[in-house]
Amino acid sequence: MTTDETFGRTIQLFLVDGKPTGLRKATIHGWTGLLFVSGASSFGDLTARDEVDRTGVYILSGPDPERAGGTRVYIGSGNSVSERIKQSGLKRDFWETAITVTTSDDDLSKGHAEYLEARLIELAVRAGRVALDNGTQPDTGRRRLPEADVANMEQFLANLRIILPVIGLDMLKPQPRAVTQTAKSPDERTRGDVQFEIRHKSGVRATAVEEEGEFIVLEGSEALTGTGYVQLSYGALKDKLISDGVLVPHQQDRLRFVKPWSFSSPSAAAAVVLDRNSNGRLEWKVAGSKQTYHEWQQAQAESQGPTE
Repeated sequence: MTTDETFGRTIQLFLVDGKPTGLRKATIHGWTGLLFVSGASSFGDLTARDEVDRTGVYILSGPDPERAGGTRVYIGSGNSVSERIKQSGLKRDFWETAITVTTSDDDLSKGHAEYLEARLIELAVRAGRVALDNGTQPDTGRRRLPEADVANMEQFLANLRIILPVIGLDMLKPQPRAVTQTAKSPDERTRGDVQFEIRHKSGVRATAVEEEGEFIVLEGSEALTGTGYVQLSYGALKDKLISDGVLVPHQQDRLRFVKPWSFSSPSAAAAVVLDRNSNGRLEWKVAGSKQTYHEWQQAQAESQGPTE
């Protein structure tokens, strides 16, 4: 029997002023939730919308000034989201993106919004993907709602989990088990996963797995350093991994991963390992074979066949 998780979803993304960098309106077909997304230049257009002058929650997101390559987020709620987000935006200078969450039928109460705010903060802390600018973490247990309302708000959150990554914010996505289950050995927690490897002529070796669209280099992997190549794309990321203690000196010309790290793509991972811009789809190979990541991916697509 087909489960809900296997159904596709239609996300409607409307460019309000016809520009991809301007104000955007997003929702899921059949859901009353309504999101607006803006940058600093279209922030005035965002706060002027009637749909934003309603009860709901909001998110301010931008580069973390304290961690290179990191993201900082502030989450709030209010009876008038437009007024609250203007106040919060003036107090903070890190944000580049503003997101408001209300409903098309204006049916969220103050209690609903406070519950959503508390749960969003709780889930963001648990995921550990962003630094929160919130000074305190609200206690979800104190946001007392009737049982039916709690169920409705949890369904609302389920839809937010789907739509937020589509508009560029992954703050609620759980970390891959290859990253979180470090009490187990790499072989134990990646059992059943296809492993990829880089075996460089220098002797540097690295191992990785792919999980939920993320490419995770496992601890014990090595990375070249001091090669003299210009790192145009991922030099800052490598510096961040070194400063965060993910990569530590291992030998004269190499570093070692002391904890697993999730990369956005095989190429990002390969660039850090090889200390140069790299096509990870060709550099990574299925462990124990000459099959590249690209060839493996093509074979996977062909074996699944067309969907009906």
